[in-house]
Amino acid sequence: MKTIKEINEKIKKGEAVVVTAEEMIKIVEEEGAKRAADYVDVVTTGTFGAMCSSGVFINFGHSDPPIKMLKIYLNNVQAYGGLAAVDTYIGATQPNEDPDIDIDYGGAHVIEDLVRGKEVELYAEGYTTDCYPRKDVCVKISLDDVNQAIMVNPRNCYQTYAAATNSREEKIYTYMGILLPEFNNVHYSGAGQLNPLQNDYNPETKTFNTIGVGTKIFLAGAEGFVIGEGTQHNPPFGTLMVKGNLKEMSPEFLRAATMPKYGPTLYIGVGIPIPVLNEEIAKRTAIRDRDIEVPIYDYGVPRRERPLVGKTNYEKLRDGKIVLNVEIDGKRVEKEVKTGPVSSYKKAREVAEELKRRILEGSFLLTERVAPLGKGEFKPMRSPITLVRDVIKREPIVAKLGISIEEAAKILMNNNINHLPIVDEHGKIVGIVTSWDIAKAVAEKKRKIEEIMTRNVVTARKDEPIDEVARKMCRYDISGLPVIDENNRVVGVVTSEDLSRLLGGRK
Repeated sequence: MKTIKEINEKIKKGEAVVVTAEEMIKIVEEEGAKRAADYVDVVTTGTFGAMCSSGVFINFGHSDPPIKMLKIYLNNVQAYGGLAAVDTYIGATQPNEDPDIDIDYGGAHVIEDLVRGKEVELYAEGYTTDCYPRKDVCVKISLDDVNQAIMVNPRNCYQTYAAATNSREEKIYTYMGILLPEFNNVHYSGAGQLNPLQNDYNPETKTFNTIGVGTKIFLAGAEGFVIGEGTQHNPPFGTLMVKGNLKEMSPEFLRAATMPKYGPTLYIGVGIPIPVLNEEIAKRTAIRDRDIEVPIYDYGVPRRERPLVGKTNYEKLRDGKIVLNVEIDGKRVEKEVKTGPVSSYKKAREVAEELKRRILEGSFLLTERVAPLGKGEFKPMRSPITLVRDVIKREPIVAKLGISIEEAAKILMNNNINHLPIVDEHGKIVGIVTSWDIAKAVAEKKRKIEEIMTRNVVTARKDEPIDEVARKMCRYDISGLPVIDENNRVVGVVTSEDLSRLLGGRK
């Protein structure tokens, strides 16, 4: 048994044995956990990935005359103005107020610009009072100009991160990057065997061996601290709330990014030293990529509870391809798909190595936690939801391939509808025509339905939220979607008129 105090004394004397989590794997495999615990003092860990739940508290100092800031913008990105007179919090995912820029430059980019020493424009408005007579202010500022810039991140360092794939017939844009149609790729995130919380976790008690409130960490190049469990903390999906001085951070370990058609995010490097106090901790710090299970979920289903497609591990994911057992067109098939990370293992390794270097040179000492992380709690929001099945009220009216345009026109007219799905002999959707298509066909003297029907049909499913249907209609500039089942058979049609009636009934 060792203590953190004893390890710190060895660090001061230059006698501590410090290894990265990757190096610890080999040591334990060759010499065993007991021997490793005897002579290894510290294992350094690291992760580098998109940490959306991040931001910075800034105090600008008082202007002359003073202003009580209400609306605050940094490079046209809105920051929170509900903190005293000249304090604010800028979140990493806040988009730009300029619609032409929008998500291409957001809060994360402002934070990186400040760390890089660039000036950003501060514009603020307020309401006048006797002690705050100024109404607005517009000035260029840098990180050196502000009193404090304290990074406080509500949720960083996910212990386990689910992988993502997509069952839809079109690609989708997510915080896990671009997911290709029909399960054609799998994206994953996280440092696996280098991950701080993985290396400190006790799976039997679902608690952490050494990490807790007050643990000193490496945060984007600066010294930081764990200030508690993060939001959505629920081991083995543990998270951390952390803080650090933005003025001491480095752009080498802090990068802004924009996920295409999703929004800004901030890539942050976090490293945590694990003191090897006993054999059990030594054993855990030798966890390998193949030991860490990663669930794969279908992000093509826009629901809180996404379908589980399968389970894998980081070793298989890092191979660049895995085999999924999935259902396509009603058939269960095995499909080999490419895998890709949306985090950087290379940078995570650099974080662990840099932390190791600082400890070995005596510039980074360990701290005792003052309290363990809290228990997990991950409650869903009690939000009302309307599904497609709640909107479609009658049996679908469809037509078979081979009918004439005249016959299609009669079906639309007799049933007072504007959308007619076309199905094959098995009842599976192959196209759709609208009343506009019919009118155009008559003008152009066309006769066959196959000549005018839209073949790449945008569809919906019964368990899909109606909000997602509205988004599809807007995205594709259409006024109706056939609703299909798991075998691509039409079970209904939802139209813009249905949505209008629904919204008209809401209060």
